[in-house]
Amino acid sequence: MTNKRLFYYCNFLLPRKAWLLTMVVMLFSSFNLIAQDKVIKGVVTSAKDGMTLPGVNVIVKGTTRSANADFDGNFAVQANPGEVLIFSYIGYASQQVTVGNQDKINVSLKEDVNKLDEVVVIGYGTQKKSDLSGAVSVVNMESAKKTITYDTAKMLQGQVAGVTVQSSGEPGGFVNIKIRGLSSFSNNNPLFVIDGMIVDAPFDFAPGDVESMQVLKDASSAAIYGVRGANGVVIITTKKGKLGKLDVKYKSLVGFQNVAKTWDVTDRVGYQTITSAAEKNAGLTIAPGNDPTSSSYITNVNTDWQKEAYETGIIKNHSLSFNGGAETMAYNMNLDYFNNSSYIKSPQDYERLSMNLNLNGKKGIFKYGAKIGYTQSDKENFNSYVGETAIGALVGAVPTMPVYDANRLGGYGGTTNLTQRAISLNVIGFNNLIDNSGKRNRFIGDIWGEVEIVKGLKYKIDASFDRLDYENRRYIPQSDLGWYYITTKDEASLDVSTGSTDKTFFNNTLSYSLDIDKHKFDALAGLVQERSDSYNHWSRGVGYDYGEISKLQYADATSTGESNTTITGKSFISRINYSFDDRYLLQANFRQDKSSLFSENNNSSNNYSFSGAWKLSNEKFIHLPKWVSNIKLRASYGKLGNNTIPPYFFATTINSFAGYDFNNALAPGTTVVASLDPNVKWEDNETSDVAVEIGLFENDLQFTAEYFVKNSTNLLIGVPLPYSTGAFPASITTNAGAMENKGFEFSATYNNNHHAFKYSISANLGTLKNEVKQIGLNGNPIYGAASKTEVGRSMGEIYAYETVGIFQNAADLAASPTQTNAGVGDIKFRDVNGDGMISDLDRTYQGVTIPKYSYGMNFSANYKNWDFSMFWQGAGGNKVFNSIYRNLMSGQYGNHHTDMLNYWSTTNTNTDVPRPIIGDPNANGRDSNRFIQKGDYLRLQTMEIGYEIPIPVNNIVQKAKVFVNGQNLWTLTKYTGADPDFNSNDGSFSRGYDNGSFPNPRTISLGVEVNF
Repeated sequence: MTNKRLFYYCNFLLPRKAWLLTMVVMLFSSFNLIAQDKVIKGVVTSAKDGMTLPGVNVIVKGTTRSANADFDGNFAVQANPGEVLIFSYIGYASQQVTVGNQDKINVSLKEDVNKLDEVVVIGYGTQKKSDLSGAVSVVNMESAKKTITYDTAKMLQGQVAGVTVQSSGEPGGFVNIKIRGLSSFSNNNPLFVIDGMIVDAPFDFAPGDVESMQVLKDASSAAIYGVRGANGVVIITTKKGKLGKLDVKYKSLVGFQNVAKTWDVTDRVGYQTITSAAEKNAGLTIAPGNDPTSSSYITNVNTDWQKEAYETGIIKNHSLSFNGGAETMAYNMNLDYFNNSSYIKSPQDYERLSMNLNLNGKKGIFKYGAKIGYTQSDKENFNSYVGETAIGALVGAVPTMPVYDANRLGGYGGTTNLTQRAISLNVIGFNNLIDNSGKRNRFIGDIWGEVEIVKGLKYKIDASFDRLDYENRRYIPQSDLGWYYITTKDEASLDVSTGSTDKTFFNNTLSYSLDIDKHKFDALAGLVQERSDSYNHWSRGVGYDYGEISKLQYADATSTGESNTTITGKSFISRINYSFDDRYLLQANFRQDKSSLFSENNNSSNNYSFSGAWKLSNEKFIHLPKWVSNIKLRASYGKLGNNTIPPYFFATTINSFAGYDFNNALAPGTTVVASLDPNVKWEDNETSDVAVEIGLFENDLQFTAEYFVKNSTNLLIGVPLPYSTGAFPASITTNAGAMENKGFEFSATYNNNHHAFKYSISANLGTLKNEVKQIGLNGNPIYGAASKTEVGRSMGEIYAYETVGIFQNAADLAASPTQTNAGVGDIKFRDVNGDGMISDLDRTYQGVTIPKYSYGMNFSANYKNWDFSMFWQGAGGNKVFNSIYRNLMSGQYGNHHTDMLNYWSTTNTNTDVPRPIIGDPNANGRDSNRFIQKGDYLRLQTMEIGYEIPIPVNNIVQKAKVFVNGQNLWTLTKYTGADPDFNSNDGSFSRGYDNGSFPNPRTISLGVEVNF
């Protein structure tokens, strides 16, 4: 009843005395209410850096009165003395303050270090971290961003249990990432999703712009992506706009890179000594360049090729970001420049300029947003000759070859057949003469809108476009780099290819959330449509004079061609989550994929998963100690597919213009070009997963233990065909393979933020056992480089001979099993099968090439204005075939390892190094355990020290920090190669084979961060 209605009621219905009494009471109550109405004002800041927090929600407990902090963190709310104000903000712990007689309350919010209520991004949605029932790992971005790299995937190394990352020191080189091992004989790369957009790899995007990363490791969490998620999913979210005034941040760093470890190879004297002995042992004359009695004897050249080639590489990264806006439209724009020059004396480097703009807003029942990204990158690629790698050729280059020689075409040195008899590539000259560049221009655009139709029911439409334009150019000029490496005019060539790829995605999703007492439901359904169009045009020109303009029109002869492919797909997605009383959690996913990659009869794949979790700590009948904060059990099962095959791989192709010679007459005919299986279908992947999550001491200590089994069936594999089919190659790819991966994963984190000295310790460990279950129709093993893949064993295991010593004399040679062309001083191999003869049947398995375990450990601390962090990472349990070492120990015309100086001779019999002999008739350099080494390593991956410079209040500079960062600082390993963390051939059957990957450099960087 209003005061006006009360006045009329009193005036006409009540007696005079009662009316007057009522008026007095009403006036007293009104004055009392006016006295209690109070406006509380204040400012909300961050306890970490003192920055104001815009958009903080302030609510009076138990009422509907609330307010939001403005751009500068200011708020104003009506509250009475004794009432409680609740301050809440995403990423910060809520804080309650009781109102007294004061008119102003300033609040400093602390970051929520436990983060159990953190909202994480999952497929086509978000979910509270505490409600996850699948294997979803949230990456510690504060630690991950300490890794200075051009590729976001590199930041995952050692950060997540069960995720292995291999990279190299090549500027802009490929980063190899695997989630829970290998699940295919072809493509094992995970799916990357950036701001909801599906991309093949993230190297076009600036790592500094990343806000968060989640790794979906099991079928339950990845099933919503269907056939795209068979190898795991990495979800990357870039920074979004936040409410508030314009916030400008600038970060700059410059780093210096050097090779951390070089090979011990012989100098001129050592090289000439070993090579001359090898020629004598083979009954040959000494090469004139190595013969002191010859007029061609080389004494004035002693090239240390590693010293000549390796220099200090420079890495630069500058970024500038702008953030701010209002509720109706907030923005974040990031500009990033990255440049990395090689540590090898050559023009090979990588340069990238990128821009990313995110827009997001809300108006009533509508939410909307957009993303625009553009990247332009240039990469000068390294060059290698057929069968060689740049590093392998560099290490094996002979020291009697000069780097420069003005008398040779091109100005670089080489060897001669008559003088040195050595086929040795001048890697410095080869890479400086050849122009091998790749340019990429990439544009991505995304626009989305969401409307809440009724409470809890939301419809979202999302359209995205991804355009890549590229140009590759490789010009090999006429040159003379010595014997075998002479490029004539007829061989001088220019290859140019240009092309583009357009990918479009159109998503329609409908989601519904419903809370009924203790029951919570979340449902999602949608339609995903995608299309990919690829175009490539290539041209080749042959025949250039030295110094001639390297354009196609100046070639003596040209050829050209083009190709165009289109891939389409349509998917129906659905998911339902159910929670009862925050104790029992259930989730189910279903996705049906259709793709033009397969024939009409096999173009559909149904993928599904189920998962559940039980929060034991929320049960009333379970009485846990106070120091136990959280216990959750979870389990999942799911089935996914894999569609990693080329377009039109189900349609057999023929050549209708083939001819055949019948009685010296050419008759027209048709022949099969490639035989393909018309019934080829999706690969299948099933994963089971169980885990326990424990939080102790108010979740300051968190621990997770997990066990998984992943079975992959219907894997695509090449099955041999009779040569009578006419197909080339004489094999057909069909679904005839299977394998299993299983292992344990552990992670633990401890945060101590209760004192001035704050620190955090985290560690993770993942184990993996791989077993091949099926190979083809007959189970025939597959051989690779020093490896063999067989049913019942791990994929790509090293398969080689075993050595048992050296033949010391003729009697020893005669008493041993028959070894063709063996002589005194040669390697003696083990007769494994006991048939008295050394043959291929005596090779044995020497170890798995897939690491049995991988781990990471991170420590970070801060005290006042100082912060410090260090990150250790490693792997082990695997063997590596050191092919570079094998080449350096072959005793041929290439350069030698210093270990070769201890070769066997009649005066040096106490050694395990065989005699050098040209031609190696005994095959001392065959695949054997001489060159197999442990791949275990522990590395201090990053270490950083930073200092925040005190800034006066109300200064245009809000925050300034300087830091020193070191990367790849120290490695503990028994591996004698340049780097145990090498990016080997990703072919499943030739793994752990180090043929000369670019070693990861040691990097020291200086940087500054400034907030305006």
